[in-house]
Amino acid sequence: MASLNNVVPLEANLLKKTLIDKQGWDKEDELVLIKSMMVHIGSTDSELRDKLIYGAFCDLVLGDEIEADILSEMLKSCLNEQMLFKGIGESGTDSVFTRSFTSLLIALILHSDNQKDFLSRELIFEVKDQLTSYITLEKDLRGFVVDKGWAHSIAHIADTFDELIKNKKITMDDRLEITNALWNKVFIADYIYIHDEEERIVVPLLGSLKQGLPHKVMQGYIESVPCDLEKQKDQLPEENYWYLYANCKKFLKSFYVKINHESDLMQLQKSIGTCLLKI
Repeated sequence: MASLNNVVPLEANLLKKTLIDKQGWDKEDELVLIKSMMVHIGSTDSELRDKLIYGAFCDLVLGDEIEADILSEMLKSCLNEQMLFKGIGESGTDSVFTRSFTSLLIALILHSDNQKDFLSRELIFEVKDQLTSYITLEKDLRGFVVDKGWAHSIAHIADTFDELIKNKKITMDDRLEITNALWNKVFIADYIYIHDEEERIVVPLLGSLKQGLPHKVMQGYIESVPCDLEKQKDQLPEENYWYLYANCKKFLKSFYVKINHESDLMQLQKSIGTCLLKI
């Protein structure tokens, strides 16, 4: 059975040339290219990372060009300390690109599993555990980085969770755990989201509701916001409190607008409106 383990990856410059010049890949070259793209997934060259590598993964995975056993092997590799957890806890360093674009690759593989159901329940649970751990530990919240392009770690992991919550192997308790992890990443006090991260976080939260998460759970989160903010006002330095307030208000407004035409969520929208008036 083919495996990525013993494949020697291409150097970054040769990979870039190969991806630019590609006119369709021979099957024997596929493992080399996949391994090479995974090795260089966090390149600081935004054209190589974002357009070429991520674009090629989209074509291959969404085009059903990679066999299920290879996708499973790729997913397991994504969860290690060289990819999703590379440099975790750092902020302002280039390791964020590896973490962030690894999460996008995970999203693609999860999307494929949602269509074809080839990943084991055990692996899906491991993915859930690792992703919730990752979003909690991620400290580098930058969106666009000058000269290096998009990092966007929180937007990307939100996209990944949006695929995970749709998975048939995920339980309602899992969705509640994911909702809690996402919610905690909204209410941060050391950075202001400026590249629509809050809008991306709303998507998997709304997806969880559509997958059956009780509306009263989300309503409970919403109704606790004014009290939580008031508590933080006494505990945080003034500047950090206003960071938190800005993130909170932008998120609530995005959520309110997103569900504007969802007739079954009118009560939740009303609760959000009341919350906004209180803060």
